[in-house]
Amino acid sequence: MRIKPHPHFPQIYQVILEDGSQRLATKNLAPGRSVYGEKLIHYEGVEYRLWDPYRSKLAAAIIKNLKNIPIKPENQILYLGAASGTTASHVSDIVGEKGIVYCVEFAPRSIRELINNVCAYRPNMIPILEDARFPDRYTMHIQGKVDTIYCDIAQPDQARILADNADFYLKKTGWIMLAIKAQSIDVTKEPSEVYRREIKVLESRGFIIEDVVHLEPYDKAHAMIVAKSRQKQGV
Repeated sequence: MRIKPHPHFPQIYQVILEDGSQRLATKNLAPGRSVYGEKLIHYEGVEYRLWDPYRSKLAAAIIKNLKNIPIKPENQILYLGAASGTTASHVSDIVGEKGIVYCVEFAPRSIRELINNVCAYRPNMIPILEDARFPDRYTMHIQGKVDTIYCDIAQPDQARILADNADFYLKKTGWIMLAIKAQSIDVTKEPSEVYRREIKVLESRGFIIEDVVHLEPYDKAHAMIVAKSRQKQGV
């Protein structure tokens, strides 16, 4: 087995197992603890967490050759729909001790699991029990503007909710990532039609679409969108 840095994305790693298969991993910011039963691997004195693409849409998007991941060391990330912390904990690994992950979650049970199992051991994760549809409700929890907003919520107006949060919290040079769940938006439409509709919403709210990848076979009828603020180009 060997581990090497991902060729494009900092603080993401490629694990080559003894059978030649390849997996993703991040350095464990909370050594000795797994979050969702993921395997911990020790290599050259460092502990890594295997990153399961069947449990994490972000990992699936990386494997499906997403061109850009605007989540980097020392970044401040607003994570909408953090749930119990599966993907958010890997984001925590990536941004590191000098970064922050603001974790907005509406379900009380999920936020309890997030706090007790994850945030208690990761000081760079801030749990926020709130509804992402109302971004004005958690302004007191977020210091300044964030570099990136990552959105993974099961709502029929996912793009609008993300854009509303961007109006409050995103830097003028910021980025967004949206994990679209087509069946949460409209079960009567083809997923591709739903994706196009949500993309139009983001474009109408001032975002430039950088990349779109479909997440099959890891997640059915899901796509990951990466976009940047139009103001990044001075428009």
